[in-house]
Amino acid sequence: MKKPDTYNILFCGIGGQGVLTAAEVVGWAATIAGYHTKKTEVHGMAQRGGSVESHVRFGKTVYSPLIPKGRVDFLVPFHRDEGVRLADFLKPGGVDFTGALARIHASIHDKRYLNTYLIGMLAQKLPLKDEHWLKALGVVFAHKDLDENKRIFFSAKEVQL
Repeated sequence: MKKPDTYNILFCGIGGQGVLTAAEVVGWAATIAGYHTKKTEVHGMAQRGGSVESHVRFGKTVYSPLIPKGRVDFLVPFHRDEGVRLADFLKPGGVDFTGALARIHASIHDKRYLNTYLIGMLAQKLPLKDEHWLKALGVVFAHKDLDENKRIFFSAKEVQL
């Protein structure tokens, strides 16, 4: 895939899976790296089980937090049905994690770390350094199993999509 001027990432899943937290980590990592970053959230239901999506955009200049249909570089679903529902947001040549979800779910022993595992895999494809990710993980998971989140992130960073 050609290096874009703006990176467009669409996280999606159902409430309680960590979609918003994953977007928060990526947003922090991009900001720490010096990119102009925008993020927004769309909640289908305000409680566990409803559709949740988060758009993250970063680059030299980003004007809107919402990614238009057909412009997503990386579609990162936490639930297969949500990935299928939002597939039309993916641009031609974009990377869709939906096909790897069954394998990813089987690799995770504790589903609380699915979001960290997915951003570890995504990190392979983004122009952000390990130091940016470490700082972002520290901000988001400062009081919530930081060491385990780092371990999961870096183990997933080695997994091929």
